[in-house]
Amino acid sequence: MGSDNPIAVPASDSGDIDTHPVQYAHDFAIERYKYILQQVNATNENVHKFLSMYQALATTLTGSGIVLFVGYKKWEISPEIVRMGITGILWLTTFVGAFTCLLVIIGALAWLDYRKEECELTDEFVYPGFRRAPRFRNFVRWYETYVVLFIVGSGVFLWVYAELVILPTVK
Repeated sequence: MGSDNPIAVPASDSGDIDTHPVQYAHDFAIERYKYILQQVNATNENVHKFLSMYQALATTLTGSGIVLFVGYKKWEISPEIVRMGITGILWLTTFVGAFTCLLVIIGALAWLDYRKEECELTDEFVYPGFRRAPRFRNFVRWYETYVVLFIVGSGVFLWVYAELVILPTVK
């Protein structure tokens, strides 16, 4: 009956499970460290997924705005409707960009938290100072910073270009 148990617990002479607490702590620390590194890697990969999502949606929305602008006379759509449509597309693109920025920022905060936990774990099980804790002031070296700046910059460009060039020519 004991062989049906998928989790093997080392037997001790006294029958007490707590006879090897140092080994259990060591094994737990290794498994926790593996998990932390896996989560750090996942947060890094998520940024690329979020950027791809933004690029796909922003390109599709912007393209639909261009198609509307180019074809509205041929389709006999009133200029007021075209202006409302282009403005609506800009707002949708802005919301997609804001949501993507939010996801990237949350991912960066999660990364910071996992790295802090990694440092605490290595301080305890390797030696203090084995890994330096990340500093927020190093944000200029994080690619997440530039992803957010790209999204914000492209959103600002779309609004400015639409307001100065596209919408005034819709007559």
